[in-house]
Amino acid sequence: MTPTAMLQMLELWRQEGWLRSLDAALARFIHECDPDAPASLLLAAALTAHLEGRGHSGLPLTELAADAGALLAWPPEGMTALLQALTDCPDDGLQSRTGQAWSSQSVLEIDPSNDQGSSPLVLCQDLLYLRRYWRYESRVAAQIHARTLDSGEGAAATYDVDALAARDLLDRLFGPSDASTETDWQKVACALALRGRLTIITGGPGTGKTYTAARLLVTLQALRVGPQPLRVALAAPTGKAAARLRQSIQKALQGLREQLGAQGIIGAWADALDSARTLHSLLGTQPGTRQFRHDAANPLEVDVLFVDEASMVHLEMMAQLLEALPAGARVILLGDKDQLASVEAGAVMGDLCQGAADGGDTGGYRPDTAEWIRQITGQAVPTSSLGQGPALAQQTVVLRKSHRFDGPIGQLALAINQGDASAAIEMLRVRQDGPVSMLVAPAASAMLPLALQGRPGAPGGYWAYLELLPQRPPDVNEFAKWAKMLLRKFDSFRVLSAVREGPWGVAGLNVAIERALSEAGLVSRRGEWYEGRPVIVTRNDTALGVFNGDVGVVLRSPTADAALRCYFLDGDDLRSVSVGRMADVETAFAMTVHKSQGSEFEHVLLVLPDEDVPVLTRELVYTGITRASKAFTLVG
Repeated sequence: MTPTAMLQMLELWRQEGWLRSLDAALARFIHECDPDAPASLLLAAALTAHLEGRGHSGLPLTELAADAGALLAWPPEGMTALLQALTDCPDDGLQSRTGQAWSSQSVLEIDPSNDQGSSPLVLCQDLLYLRRYWRYESRVAAQIHARTLDSGEGAAATYDVDALAARDLLDRLFGPSDASTETDWQKVACALALRGRLTIITGGPGTGKTYTAARLLVTLQALRVGPQPLRVALAAPTGKAAARLRQSIQKALQGLREQLGAQGIIGAWADALDSARTLHSLLGTQPGTRQFRHDAANPLEVDVLFVDEASMVHLEMMAQLLEALPAGARVILLGDKDQLASVEAGAVMGDLCQGAADGGDTGGYRPDTAEWIRQITGQAVPTSSLGQGPALAQQTVVLRKSHRFDGPIGQLALAINQGDASAAIEMLRVRQDGPVSMLVAPAASAMLPLALQGRPGAPGGYWAYLELLPQRPPDVNEFAKWAKMLLRKFDSFRVLSAVREGPWGVAGLNVAIERALSEAGLVSRRGEWYEGRPVIVTRNDTALGVFNGDVGVVLRSPTADAALRCYFLDGDDLRSVSVGRMADVETAFAMTVHKSQGSEFEHVLLVLPDEDVPVLTRELVYTGITRASKAFTLVG
């Protein structure tokens, strides 16, 4: 197949909806830059761009050759066309996976030793990248390597730990333990964080990640060298997640104050702890550019950085974050490795945790790591967790025990994670009034009664917060209390969807729910803005103090003019913004599973589309389920 014929075919695929316009445009750009580029390279470039749009940093040529269907998940007619195109390519650039057939092309650099090149494409081993994603991945890899124990001289900057003092302190924080007790992985996480400059703490909802982080913070402050408290920063990808991190840390510190009494371990540093911020705020956004104020040349002034919901941190952000950290600073990444990755390219958290959970030749803790854990915690690492894992695995802890999901929701999430479809379906069908339930619906509109009224055995639908609207207190001083109660009631229930468009997507569901609530007399819609409208912010606006992912409800202000304002709840703090100043928002009766990350609702109603789509993955369903704390309902 000639390059011209390939470009024509890619355009047909774009018209069929198998490729985006951007994917085909990249192939045309490569052809314009190098008219001699073979058809196979043009095809590979288009597929690389296509996978980048689906969250992948590169195109794995081995997987493409072995099972293109599993990699791309195109419809049958699309796969037939792709396999025929692979067969018709006259060169073996795709089949060889070494790129030797492409070695003379100016648009491609193979296995570069540095980033001095300018070609738009990079082939590293068997992965084909857009250069900027290869650059981000290389920068993250270099930063991770520099913070692991195998990196060479200067890496073990935090080895100077008084083992006896550390063990005594951890025993007071977690309770005493010895080799005969069950492994306390939260305690192990603190021990490993004392050892290195990078610690990854992963686990599902309710496993105590922020509970552990608070105790780790106390441990680091108590064992610090010098009189000055460590400079600590708390951060998360979204404003909602940052607010939850701050609340969890402060609540845990207060509990420790009460537990430890007057032992003096928690000092004034706890009161001076800065509020959690979004990563954009932490690094310092600069309008009109992708660069931040803090970088390698102007690093953050921190000694310890905690990052919550790290699974949501995409590749570019992770590269910039790690490079902005001082060389001697500790970074603790908290997140769920099984949760959805960021909508942008790079499943960083999931990739970093590979080889961490299971022992053997490819994972697990080495003997020196197990001995360190024994010295600091008094615990023996289970045989199943021993092995010859990579350096990163020595600084990674998987929290296994959920303190929130011991019941049906946790069992359902586990079945999904293990790919046990029959067990998951059986759990959903056990009873209609249990913690988990399923409604098989021929149309998306079947979910409306559930969205409005809830179901037996589960917290109510949206009527529960809307019935509070007529109860507005006449006393201005009581308004804040009432508004907080209404916002908390709204946050007890949410409709989630896998997709944005169509009747089963966020757009269609929001219109249907809004119309049903209006017909029921629960809202009075007159124009775009109306009292009771929930909205989600879609773009950061530091001037207004709102960030992408923030969710609020429109209410009439308690002032004389009763102007419409959007109210947000950050912990116990109520803040509001005039609706006339909010341009980048969407109605939020229904929201995507991606947007729900970092949130928790008592009852989640997850609506799945009526056809298979690429975004409908195990990680997405797992994430939707684990947003629920008391009840989960599946509709599809």
